Amino acid sequence: MIVGASQGIGLEFVRQLLKIEQVERLYTTYRNSGSELLQISDPRLRCLPMEITDESQIAAVVQAIQAETPVLHTVINCVGVLHEGSLQPEKSLRHLKAEQLLRYFQINSIGAVLLAKQVQPLLKHSERAILATISAKIGSIGDNHLGGWYGYRASKAALNMFMRTTAIEYQRLCPRTIVVTLHPGTTDTQLSRPFKRQVKPEQLFSVERTVKQLLEVLDRLQERDSGEFFSWDGNRLPW
Repeated sequence: MIVGASQGIGLEFVRQLLKIEQVERLYTTYRNSGSELLQISDPRLRCLPMEITDESQIAAVVQAIQAETPVLHTVINCVGVLHEGSLQPEKSLRHLKAEQLLRYFQINSIGAVLLAKQVQPLLKHSERAILATISAKIGSIGDNHLGGWYGYRASKAALNMFMRTTAIEYQRLCPRTIVVTLHPGTTDTQLSRPFKRQVKPEQLFSVERTVKQLLEVLDRLQERDSGEFFSWDGNRLPW
């Protein structure tokens, strides 16, 4: 299951996973009805509309999946926001607005843990499973040396705590499920495009490279890695 598959990293996960013969069925969620996702023709693919800030929609998607299968083996949440319309990363305290901070948390943090809550029955089985969420190194408190970007940083830090706590509960309820957050690296997507001029060309990844690297990280994970925060190269990141 790929959550947030309309564009960018999520859409590329779909493309690369459909190239793997062992993938028997792939569920995806989307917000944008004009997405290329809906143009992909593959009998294994099912696309479901969902707004991650609405728990009733998350529950409805999970129920639709449960009507077809009792288990999932991989769930990857790619939903995230850095900028949209008037929502822009804050450079200083004077730019902070409560409603914009709430928007960051609704999408980047709260939606992810509500997904973990609703999808849990599909991961409660005896085979190896993954619940991975795209986070960002900028959400590492220990790695914050530049400041700024208050809402995005804080919402990603909250996301990491939500998933760390989820991992502890899943150890009791879904012991074969590995729960991790992932830093994809700076990727050439709509999310990073306004800021990519500040990134060295060799540090700006294509979506194809990013997804290939993340799939390699996921393939290497062991159960003891649950609750950890990994970079695109497989290294653990500080909280």
